[in-house]
Amino acid sequence: MLQSMREDVDHVMQLDPAARSRFEVYMTYAGLHAVWVYRIAHALHVRGVTTLARVLSQLARFFTGIEIHPGAVIGKGLFIDHGDGVVIGETAVIGDYVVMYQGVTLGGTGKERGKRHPTIGNHVLIATGAKILGSITVGDYAKIGAGSVVLKPVPANSTVVGIPARIVVLEGRRVDEMDQTNLPDPVSDQCEMLEDRIAKLERHIAELESKLSKAQGKTLGEDSNVYSGL
Repeated sequence: MLQSMREDVDHVMQLDPAARSRFEVYMTYAGLHAVWVYRIAHALHVRGVTTLARVLSQLARFFTGIEIHPGAVIGKGLFIDHGDGVVIGETAVIGDYVVMYQGVTLGGTGKERGKRHPTIGNHVLIATGAKILGSITVGDYAKIGAGSVVLKPVPANSTVVGIPARIVVLEGRRVDEMDQTNLPDPVSDQCEMLEDRIAKLERHIAELESKLSKAQGKTLGEDSNVYSGL
């Protein structure tokens, strides 16, 4: 347990520029406190002391705003930054040195039984408000953009964003570590595409109206010639 706590703190010191000292991290990082209580609750859970394990997890939720089910399996070095509103479900599996921000949910998609929560690989970054739902796998070194809703497996070394999430970076074009601002924006791209299509349709309609107006004018001219002949 003490070795695991040291590894958790080491990970925070490496990644968080706001961490000024190990003592500060030990005393003030609610995300770490929630993980440490989880590790105790998980040990009880696997030994069959499930009610006490749930009581501990709910106490941690009350004090930190982070809910981690004791049945989840979490590797070393998990860093929950800020953390309020994070929910990690019972059958979730999280690898080593994962980083997640506030409002993240590793949840299910219904009332199915068995493995119903995500499996997260090593060194994954899950940005603010992301929802990863169902028994899907997120590969190592993947990045989940802020506010994304992930319903399908995510390959390793990729970045996904949007609702529903889609892959926008895969192999070779990596987003800088801990950077949540320079992610591609598929919603903006879709809006620009729609604006282009609307502009083309408006030009096409204008051309058709012009042709129709000319055709109507020509028809009126022919009619007036007919009447003048009478």
